[in-house]
Amino acid sequence: MKPSLRNAGRSKGDGAHRVRARMVVLQILVLSLMITLFSRLWYLQIREGDHYAAAASQNQVRDVVTPAVRGQILDDKGRPLVNNRTALVVSVSRTDLLRMPDDGAAVLTKLAKVLELPVDEVKARTRLCERNVPKPCWNGSPYQPIPVTDNATTQQALTIMEHREDFPGVTAEPTAVRQYPAPEGVNGAHIVGYLSPVSDDELAKQKAEGKKDLQRADEVGRSGLERTYDADLRGKSGVTGLSVDHLGRVTGTVGETPPVAGNHLVTSIDAKIQAITEQQLDEAMKRARATFDAGNTHKNFIADAGAAVVMDVRTGRVIAMASAPNYDPSVWVGGISPEDYKALTDEKAGVPLVSRAIQGQFAPGSIFKVVSTSAAAESGYSTKANYDCSPSISVGGQTFNNLESRGYGSISLQRALEVSCNTVFYGIGYDMWLKDGGIFGKNPRDPMVTMAKNYGLGSPSGIDLPGESGGRIADRAWKKRNWEQNKDAWCKQGKTGNDYVDKIAKENCVDGWQFRAGDAINFAIGQGDTTVTPLQMARVYASIANGGTLWKPIIGKAVISPEGKLVREIQPQSAGTLPVSGPTLQYLQNALLGVARNGTASGVFANWPNAQVPMSAKTGTGSVYGKQSTSWFATYAGSTDGPQYAVVMMVSQGGTGSGTSGPSVRKIYEALFGVDEKGAINPGAALLPSPPAGLPQVKADGTVVPAAYTLPPRPGGGNGPITTALSAPGALPPDRVAYRTGRGT
Repeated sequence: MKPSLRNAGRSKGDGAHRVRARMVVLQILVLSLMITLFSRLWYLQIREGDHYAAAASQNQVRDVVTPAVRGQILDDKGRPLVNNRTALVVSVSRTDLLRMPDDGAAVLTKLAKVLELPVDEVKARTRLCERNVPKPCWNGSPYQPIPVTDNATTQQALTIMEHREDFPGVTAEPTAVRQYPAPEGVNGAHIVGYLSPVSDDELAKQKAEGKKDLQRADEVGRSGLERTYDADLRGKSGVTGLSVDHLGRVTGTVGETPPVAGNHLVTSIDAKIQAITEQQLDEAMKRARATFDAGNTHKNFIADAGAAVVMDVRTGRVIAMASAPNYDPSVWVGGISPEDYKALTDEKAGVPLVSRAIQGQFAPGSIFKVVSTSAAAESGYSTKANYDCSPSISVGGQTFNNLESRGYGSISLQRALEVSCNTVFYGIGYDMWLKDGGIFGKNPRDPMVTMAKNYGLGSPSGIDLPGESGGRIADRAWKKRNWEQNKDAWCKQGKTGNDYVDKIAKENCVDGWQFRAGDAINFAIGQGDTTVTPLQMARVYASIANGGTLWKPIIGKAVISPEGKLVREIQPQSAGTLPVSGPTLQYLQNALLGVARNGTASGVFANWPNAQVPMSAKTGTGSVYGKQSTSWFATYAGSTDGPQYAVVMMVSQGGTGSGTSGPSVRKIYEALFGVDEKGAINPGAALLPSPPAGLPQVKADGTVVPAAYTLPPRPGGGNGPITTALSAPGALPPDRVAYRTGRGT
């Protein structure tokens, strides 16, 4: 049946209507898209136009960084502990290399031949550091010259510069490079520290904080004074902005900020005393290794580590500080190799990276007895009474013996210190423990523990070096924490074949949290689980010497600009006063004088000129289970006007204090005060009778005039400041003369 004409007309009308509807939808869609497009264009060009214009400008500018010359670290007279040497640095322009058909491969091959380096190593040094690229590689901007070596010879540099056509993009020019160690035979690795390149994390953190102090090519201090005073020493790198096209080609310079040299750091370290301290620590360790043990079994002491500290007792300034084993800090210059880093952290080598002076923790042995005596005297134990010095005492079925002395009968506390009688201090420690109620005492006073903390033990001293250890005071709280951490291991431990070890593990499993009588007895003579650092003990003896002031040890003395202007002086800070009465301090001082004259240190200081340079000392031999004893020797000395220096030396597994460390400590004092082996004093030979009164003068041309200081009276009368004119520019002349610092530029 055919559709009617009416239906046909209706069908055509519906079709037209649908077409118009579709056109309307399409128009709306196009209009929406155009509105969206114009809105986005408005947002980008109007509202955010400045932001994206700046970003685009940044995309067309590349920064080339010129590192600042780092400031020097100087000793108290202005002698460099760390300086900058002028090195011939050969660098290549990565931009120029990439323009060559072979990406510069031929040039790098010829360069490697001239520098006598493997071709692969030269190529590796010019590649950019990325996530999966191993070192060596370049961590800086790809648009600045990349150093290939900083040890080029003069002949190598001349060959490159005279044949520029063979070495396009290669330069050889003098540059300041950090030099470790400085002259005077000083190592000082654990004092001065080292540098390494800035990390991506540091740059990201700086960016998040909105700062611009660091550039990718910068090196920053990682340890020692280099780290503590990094902001002073680093200076500010120069930045040259280069405009580049879309292919990365340099088209011009858009801006330049010159580098600003870093400031100098003047320290309290005396280079000559530092060198002698390092030498004498080494001699002490050699002496220990050559000494037969008490059993005469022909087994030498191991002497696996050691430290020595020389401190000004009047200010807390550190004059010298040595640690062994040490290492050559120059291994960090230009980036340390994996092999060298492994050697620095090798336990078989004694982990040379660790400073035993501030990080090594050792039982103090008998040099701790000054703390015990202070606690006893301030707790009512009479300094006029006598105490039993028997060869041993027994407590709870355990016998505690004298180690450094025989029995002396009834003696005073002063004589107990002089002869280092353990049993006197055992008895006092045990008596204090009983008065506190023993194991289950309520609110125990623990006078010796409290006094040790008052002397600054058990917490960092606050020296201006990073990574300092606080040692450990094995009090009741520590015993409980230690038991909670280790009880499971103690309880699970089976028989080891060592009856003593098995017995201790069994006891600790059951009641290792208890502060037993044996803990109190051992604590009284610096044994047991209590540990200290050599720096802490130097601080203890300095506080006794100066009348009770506990100084915060410090090495930095002043910051001086490259032009020689004082930026700031770093003043000593008191950390408090010992809670020890004047009479008790006087009693301790008399006892320590007696140790050097009539006690365990008298052999070391035979013929010492005590009338002119009064000497005070205490010996110590720390027992360590499974190892040989720790040698300690703690002293202070000065003039008739009062003590000036404290010197403490420690040798791990080194034997007795008087036999191993004592002779070396005497040598340090001989150098300080100009005393010879027979006890005669030569004022002209004294290297540091007292610290310099002022600061060295750094002139704009790099010349340094040492600080003046006062010598003891000269034969025939007269004394006073000593300074003289420059004797040999460019070389390190004798002491007390002016010389150049040599910034390396």
